Amino acid sequence: MPSQAKILVVDDERLIRWTLVQALGELGHEVSEAADGAAALAQVAAEAPDLVILDIRLPGLGGLEVLQALRREHPETSVVMISAHGTLETAVEAMKLGAADYIRKPFQAADVQHTVSRLLTSQRAERERDLVLGREARSYGLESLVGVSDSMQQVRGLIAQLSAAGASTVLVEGESGTGKGLVARLLHYTGPRGRKPFVEVSCTALAEGLVESELFGHERGAFTDAKARKQGLLELADGGTVFLDEIGDMPLAAQAKLLRAMEDRLFKRVGGVRDIRVDVQVVAATHRDLGQAVAEGRFRKDLYYRLAVVRIALPPLTAHREDIPLLAEAFIRHYNRELGRSLTGVSPAALSLLGAYRWPGNVRELRNVIERAVLLGTHPELQPEDLPAGIAQPTAHEPHASGLSSLPPSGLSMQEVERGLILRALQAEGGNQTHAARRLGISRDTLRYRMKKFGLGAEAG
Repeated sequence: MPSQAKILVVDDERLIRWTLVQALGELGHEVSEAADGAAALAQVAAEAPDLVILDIRLPGLGGLEVLQALRREHPETSVVMISAHGTLETAVEAMKLGAADYIRKPFQAADVQHTVSRLLTSQRAERERDLVLGREARSYGLESLVGVSDSMQQVRGLIAQLSAAGASTVLVEGESGTGKGLVARLLHYTGPRGRKPFVEVSCTALAEGLVESELFGHERGAFTDAKARKQGLLELADGGTVFLDEIGDMPLAAQAKLLRAMEDRLFKRVGGVRDIRVDVQVVAATHRDLGQAVAEGRFRKDLYYRLAVVRIALPPLTAHREDIPLLAEAFIRHYNRELGRSLTGVSPAALSLLGAYRWPGNVRELRNVIERAVLLGTHPELQPEDLPAGIAQPTAHEPHASGLSSLPPSGLSMQEVERGLILRALQAEGGNQTHAARRLGISRDTLRYRMKKFGLGAEAG
């Protein structure tokens, strides 16, 4: 049973009002009543009910006029119309004007209770969905794409432009782990479709024989296991965004049907004869060279050109190493909250190792490394020993941030490495301690403490 709701009953017949008040009161709802349209509008403005049960025939202001005023001024309030046998056509008109349902006279109390309970349950589910979507939208602002490098600033600017313009099709390219899924969500949640569904489709995970059924749905009996009608993912995404991850892995047969759906916004379910119209933004992502796939006959040329109208290219992490300190800091804050830890940052020695590593898994790998370090680390700051062996002990093949591929025969002083890193960061930032601290992934107070410790003053500027 849905939780208690506020309901207004509007009817000029006292007996009908009494019957409805009693029936709905039995369900635990708070029920008030009004005998005409003007009184009803005044009570809605004063009491903000969840639901109004409204007779079509009222003295003075008619039921349809009241309905239109309610939909215009109080769209969050559901309205159920009461119609007599001779007003069925008017009831249909009321549904077109925005009524949620109608009750025919004479009615049974149980039927009214069922209708009201169903509508209130649906209303509550919709409000909860709106709350979830609102939280999702707040989680995916442009600031969640971390980085001060030129390449990341360009990506942020392009996302902002495309979101404002409401681009219908975007192709996101980049190596695995560069953040293609994040970009897809940013395009959705920062754009005009942010309160509508976001549906992710992993083209790699779809079994070849079921791709069309998953994307477009199927009718009952369309194939052996189709025991019921099923909506496809494109249909479920109507009004919002469908994210086709790793579209380069989609079979050719499904590509042809997808192209038609993108061109005409129409498709048929598998085994169906009726066209289904949808309005979706399509964001496709791939780590493959689709141009090469077209040349080799593994991807349709016409679909490629349709997808590639607008392209966002994400660089590998090694192409914007200057963002590693900021990314590490952001991930530490995230996992501090999630895991209940309190790491203050990354030590310069650990930061040097992070900056020198080749990151084959890109930002995703960095995120996983930081999660592990926050979970298992035992120091206030992330230290080299908190990192996986492949990063904490780079091989001769790993380039070192200082330009050394191996330790000198006489050994290396960690204090000198730390002092050198701080000095280089300060010089790179023209002596600006706030910017230098950010570059090193530490707080400004920590930087000042270490500058004092190493006697860094005028030479740092």
